[in-house]
Parts: sequence; C-alpha cells; structure tokens
Amino acid sequence: MNKKVMYSLIVLVIVIFSFSVYFFSDREKEEVNENKLINQKVDELLESMTLEEKIGQMLIINIDSDTFDEELKKYLDEVKPGGVILMKPNFTTYEQTRNLVRDLKNSSEIPFIVSVDQEGGRVQRLQYLTDVSPVFVPDMFSLGKMNDSDLAYEVGTVIAEELRTLGINMDFAPVLDIYSNKENKVIGNRSLGDNVNTVSKLALRVAEGLKDNGVIPVFKHFPGHGDTSTDSHVSLPIINKTYEEAEKLEFVPFKKAIESGAKVIMTGHISFPNITGDNTPATLSKVLVTDVLKKKLGFKGLVITDALNMKALTNNYSNEEIILKAVKAGNDILLMPVDVRLAVEVIKNSVSEDRINSSVRKILEFKYKHLKIDNELNSSYLGSEKHKNIIDKIKVNEES
Repeated sequence: MNKKVMYSLIVLVIVIFSFSVYFFSDREKEEVNENKLINQKVDELLESMTLEEKIGQMLIINIDSDTFDEELKKYLDEVKPGGVILMKPNFTTYEQTRNLVRDLKNSSEIPFIVSVDQEGGRVQRLQYLTDVSPVFVPDMFSLGKMNDSDLAYEVGTVIAEELRTLGINMDFAPVLDIYSNKENKVIGNRSLGDNVNTVSKLALRVAEGLKDNGVIPVFKHFPGHGDTSTDSHVSLPIINKTYEEAEKLEFVPFKKAIESGAKVIMTGHISFPNITGDNTPATLSKVLVTDVLKKKLGFKGLVITDALNMKALTNNYSNEEIILKAVKAGNDILLMPVDVRLAVEVIKNSVSEDRINSSVRKILEFKYKHLKIDNELNSSYLGSEKHKNIIDKIKVNEES
C-alpha cells in the first residue's frame, strides 16, 4: 500500500470517528434535555397533586364495564387510578372495545396505562373480541422448542401490533418462569421451556419485539413460579430453595432482563421460606422485593404486584394487610386490589408521603418517557396475513 492511499485511509477513519463522536454527543444531549424536562414536569406535578391523586397512580384496577358510561366516569374521577387491566368483561366488539380504551386514556391528564395479559396459548385476552379474529399465538412452550431468537422477536412484534389496534400500551408478558417442575399446571406451557438459557434468551427477544413496537413488556413472575405444583390463584405455592439454589436457576432470567434494561417486573405470590425465613409470599416480602430484586439484582424500574385478589393472598391475609404489606415490601404499583377505595384509605392512613412520593415519582417518570400519547394502529393489523405467516412458523409441540 503506498503512502498516499494509507494517508487517505487514515483521514477517512478520523472523519468517520469525529462524525460518530459528534452524532452520539448530540443524541446524548437530546436525551439529557428530555430527561431534564420530564424531571421538571414530574416535580411540578408532585407539588400540585393531592395525596389521594398520588396514591391513585400506584393502582392498576380492573373494571366491570364494557363501555365508558357515567358510572365508570364517576368512579374513575373519584379514584384516579394510574391505569386499568382489561379482562374478559371488557371485550366486546372491536369498535366498542377500542372506544372504551380511548375513553379510558382520555379520562386522565396523566398518561394512562391500559394493560392486558396477552402471552399466547391459553392466556390471550384478545380472543374475547366478538366480531373479529385476532391471530392466535401458540403457547410459549412451543415457541421455546423452536429455539429461534428471530422468530421470538417476530412473535413479540405480532402481539404488540395486534394490541395496538386497540390502543393497549402494556402487556403482562413475557413469562420468565422456568418449567422445571412437570407437575406445574398453572405455568406449564406458558413457560418458554425448562432450560434457563433458552427461557432467558427467547423471553428477552419477545420483550424486544413488544417494546420496539410500542408496547411495554412486563417480566413475570419474580422470583420464579416454575418449580411449583400449586396454583397461586387457589393457594400459596412454597418453593424450598436456598438463595444460592434460586440464584442458579429462578433468578437468572430476571437478572438478564434487568441487565437488558427491563422497565417493569411483576412479583408473584410464591413463598421462598429458606430465603425469607417464613412463608410470606414474594409479593408481600421486603426481603424478596427490596433486598433481593432491587438491591442484590440491581433493578431500578417499576415493581408491580401480581393480582392482589388471588387466593394465595386472600386466604391468608386481610385486604388491609395485603395492601400495607405490598407497599412496605417495595412494590410501586398494586394490581387489582380487591377493594380500591379501601386500598386508597389504607395507604393514605398508614404509609408516609415520602414513601408514596418515591413510587409515584418513578411511575410518572416512566409514563412520560415510555407511554406514547397515541399508540393506535388501524384494524388491518388484526389477524393480518403477515401475522398469520409469522405464527405459522411455530410448530405446536405435542408436550404442550
């Protein structure tokens, strides 16, 4: 190579490097400025909000109505929740459900969470729509057997785009539980498999597909619901593993999710007595939520409970105890409290405003940074040929 060519190459490398530094510097400046504006907005909001309004942000509630009627409007005006979870009663026709979501979002001046369980397999709420045919996503165990990272990402994309035809902006998926106990019917084929590396790798790709296409993924159920034969909807599952044992299996997918930038993690109603010293379910355990998830695993995002109306909790604690213990454990958002008005009163009377502010600040910063004001897609995405072609790549596993 002659000196002239070498000199040209060196100049080219310097130019490219300089441009890259300039480009990333500008992008970083934009992000810093955006964060500063969001922080300023949140500061002002916290100053202006009543204590009840702050507490409302800590609640994602379920509603019975399938339309935004006067009764629902009055209820939301009173409680001012941070969001809702859509369940079977909320799904009717496509247009009616989409209008319900729009009205729910418009009911709040603060960005509003509209969440759903849309995992695939036996847990996908869009199948309750009465006049359209959303694509049916096979169970995650079958996807796991494919062991295809690109396909996992495409599946996340399909789920996100179908949810966005209704304006839904948060999905309680993917499941990070490892199917290590074949007697486990509550998780079972909801899991991506029995191999910790496969579950970790594919769950992250599904989550990327969701996030990149406008839907916030929620990783669940910390510390891990895979090695149980008990259904936490019915009673309290107990896993007799030590911290060291859980660290080698159950915690691994959550740790990888945290390292990848997870924004929201859901806690499960599972007891790990050899870690906590008693049978307190993880959702209500300061040891597991604060000491392990936040401090040891380093999670800085939002922690949300699994549904607080499940019998693993209600069979063992009063509604007041559930609310208070969940907040004191370190959860930021309480999902589906049995009595929403009672939840507001308990937090108001028994939790310091500093503790409330710490969660509400995180919630508001998250909302203004990650919830798009208008995230709807048109109905042509719902059950589209493109989506069907992606889903058809999954070979349904007979074991599932």
